[in-house]
Amino acid sequence: MAGFDTVWFLSDYGLEDEFVGVVKAVIRGIAPAAAVVDITHGIAPYDIRGGSLALARSTQYLSPGVVLAVVDPGVGSDRRAVAVEVGDEERAVLVGPDNGLLAPAVAMAGGARRTVELTNATYHLPAPGPTFAGRDVFAPVVAHLCAGVDIDMLGEPLDPLSLMPGIVPLSRQEDGGKVVGEVLWVDHFGNAQLNVDPEELAGMDAHVALRIGEKTRSAVRVSSFAELRQGQVGLMVDSYGLLAVVLQKRSAAEELRLSAGDGVILEAAE
Repeated sequence: MAGFDTVWFLSDYGLEDEFVGVVKAVIRGIAPAAAVVDITHGIAPYDIRGGSLALARSTQYLSPGVVLAVVDPGVGSDRRAVAVEVGDEERAVLVGPDNGLLAPAVAMAGGARRTVELTNATYHLPAPGPTFAGRDVFAPVVAHLCAGVDIDMLGEPLDPLSLMPGIVPLSRQEDGGKVVGEVLWVDHFGNAQLNVDPEELAGMDAHVALRIGEKTRSAVRVSSFAELRQGQVGLMVDSYGLLAVVLQKRSAAEELRLSAGDGVILEAAE
C-alpha cells in the first residue's frame, strides 16, 4: 500500500527539552522522505481538552498524511494507543493516545474508517521506560505508515465507537434569551474564543451584556478590530466562525481575566 509523505505533529512537549527533536529523529530514521510539519508544541502540559480543540481547528487545513498528536498524561498506564484512519479518496491516519485527544478531529474528518490499537511491538522501538510513548510507540508507528505499512498491521482492530469521546462543551439557551457559553481557547493575542455560534445571538441587537462570574461588561458586536474604540469590549466572529471576546490591540483575556473553561453569559443589553 502507498504510504504518506507528510506528518503533522502536535504535542504538549514544548521546545525547551529535546522531546520534539527526538521524535522527529525517530521518524526520519525510518521514513527519511517524510516531511514533518509542526502544528504546535505549545499546548499546556496535560491539557487534553486544549490539544483536542487545537487539532480539530487545524484538521480541515491539513492535506492527506499522518497526524501525530501527543498530549498524554496517562502514558505508562492502561490507556490505549491507537491509529484511526479517516477519509475516502483523501486518506489520512491519526495516531495518538485514546484519551479524547483525537475524537473531535476524527469527527471533523467525517468519522473513522478503520481503527486499531497499537499492540504490534514489531513497529515500536525498545523502551527503556514507559513514559516516552511519543518516541517509542507513536513516532515509529507514524514512520512505518509513511513507509507504506498498512494500518491493519499495527495491532488489533477496534470498534471506532469504543474510542474515548472528546471533551467539547456545548452552549445552551436559557429563559429570557440568555446564551450560556464557555471560553474554549485564548489565543496568543488574548482573544477569547467562545463555544457560541453567532446565530445564537440572532435575537439581540449590536449591544450585548457579557456576564463573567459576578461582573457584567457591556460588549458590542463588530466585524473587525478597527471598529472598536480603545478599551471597548467587542464580540467578533473569529477565523473559525465562532464568537470571540476581543479588544483592540490589547488582551481581552487579561483585561477581563478570562481563561479556557470559564463560563460566560450573553444577554441583550438593557
